[in-house]
Amino acid sequence: MKKSILFAALAALLAACSLPGTGEPPQLYTLTPKSTFETALPVVEWQLVVERPIASAGLNTQRIAVQRSPLTMDYFARASWTDQAPALVQTLLIESFENTKKIRAVSRESTQLRADYVLQTELREFQAEYDAAGKPPQARVRINGKLIRMPDRVIVDSHTVERAIRAESNDIESVVLAFDDALGKVMKQTVEWALVAPRSTTRPGRGN
Repeated sequence: MKKSILFAALAALLAACSLPGTGEPPQLYTLTPKSTFETALPVVEWQLVVERPIASAGLNTQRIAVQRSPLTMDYFARASWTDQAPALVQTLLIESFENTKKIRAVSRESTQLRADYVLQTELREFQAEYDAAGKPPQARVRINGKLIRMPDRVIVDSHTVERAIRAESNDIESVVLAFDDALGKVMKQTVEWALVAPRSTTRPGRGN
C-alpha cells in the first residue's frame, strides 16, 4: 500500500514538472532605433514602405542566437527578444527613418501606404559569436537591402552592411548592448543609403 502511494506521488510530481509554462520565464530584451544621422542627408518628398526582413529559420525567432562554432547554432538560455528578430528589426528601421526627419512618410506593408519606394531587406546575420578563446562573444549583424521603385517595381540599388561588436563581458546584458551597437551602426548606414539612392534615378511618376 505504501509503495502504491509512493509511486502515485512520484508520478504526480513528474507530471507537474512536465507541464508547459511551469519553468522560469525568459528575460526579455529589446534594442533601440538609430537617432543620429549625417546632417547633409537630403529631404525627400516620397513615401516608403519597409517590409519585414526575411531571415533563415534559425534567426526567425524571439530567441537570442549564439554560435560557438561555424557549423552550429544555439540560443542563450532564459533570454529572448521582445519580438521575433525580423519583426524587431523592421520596427527599429521604421523608427530610424522617422528619426531622420528627412522623409515624408514611412510605414510597414500592413498599413496599405501608397508607397513611392519599398525597402526589402534580408537579415543574414544576427547572432553572438564566440570566435576567440577566452574572449566575450561578438554580436554580428548583417543586412542586405534592396530599394524598389514603385509601381514598376524596378530595383534602384542594392546595399549590404555588416558590423561585429565585441561584448565587454560574457553576461547577457553585455551581449545585448553589443547587439544594440552593431545593429545601430547597420541601420544608420542602411537608412542613409536608402535616402540617397534614388537621387540618380528618375523620380516616381515622371519621365520613363
